[in-house]
Amino acid sequence: MLYGRLWLALGDQDLILKAGDVAEFDTRHPHGVANASPNSPVEYLIMFGPQGERLRPRTPPVPSLKAR
Repeated sequence: MLYGRLWLALGDQDLILKAGDVAEFDTRHPHGVANASPNSPVEYLIMFGPQGERLRPRTPPVPSLKAR
């Protein structure tokens, strides 16, 4: 989630995601998304590979802080 609130219907679950939240699920399961706050915008990013496989985002390690 980038901004706002997103309603995620995932099978028989209803979830509300907010900025910073991540949801990982098998896209073969019934799912749907909608703006959970109709009076404000929502931005979200969906990532999947050509065959629907999960992508693993990677971030560089945080450098350790050493006294100078």
